[in-house]
Amino acid sequence: MNTLKERILTIIEKNSRINIAELAVMLGTEEIEIANALQELEEDGIICGYHTMINWDKTGIEKVTALIEVRVTPQRGRGFDDIAERIYKYPEVNTVYLMSGGYDLMVILEGKTLKEVAMFVSNKLSTLDYVVGTTTHFILRKYKDHGTIMSRKYEDLREIVTP
Repeated sequence: MNTLKERILTIIEKNSRINIAELAVMLGTEEIEIANALQELEEDGIICGYHTMINWDKTGIEKVTALIEVRVTPQRGRGFDDIAERIYKYPEVNTVYLMSGGYDLMVILEGKTLKEVAMFVSNKLSTLDYVVGTTTHFILRKYKDHGTIMSRKYEDLREIVTP
């Protein structure tokens, strides 16, 4: 991969809303070069999507996020891929990672309530062939997500005035 594409990826990973003109100025190149590079990165599946990070705690909308450790027996000749595919096809599932360590897959999903997530795990995830065990962890508060601090402490920036 050439360095222009690497530099573009580094910038848009932190701010996907930056426009092509700003990228061109920052990288000292023409807008058409940036547009072509972005198109190639998308076509090659390197850029897979553009997402907005939302602090749901500040919206008043109830949402529960859970991290589920899943232990599986891999399928002969197929490994973990088929099992992971069955899991990521559920609309509740946001993320599936193959992991090293004490479990095989990390599944991240969202629901409206703890009970809704628990029901998904017990009725859908745990009943899949080759799943031998799950452990569910609920996220209670996000302090930092994808490099972004979610809630800053109030800092009084007023200057102290003394008589």
